[in-house]
Amino acid sequence: MVSRGEVAKDTAQVLLESTANHVGRIATIITGAVRDVVHELGGLATDAFEMGEAARRARRD
Repeated sequence: MVSRGEVAKDTAQVLLESTANHVGRIATIITGAVRDVVHELGGLATDAFEMGEAARRARRD
């Protein structure tokens, strides 16, 4: 027969393992989202630089 203490320990272990797994997945999702946002901000900055250069060239011509 398994003691109540061992059942509690096993339950806590499964709960902590599940929590760690879910936290890891959430961290992966957040990391991907941050990466995507930074990538888009970089693209926006590139577009702004290109528009500024185009405007300067238009003024010179």
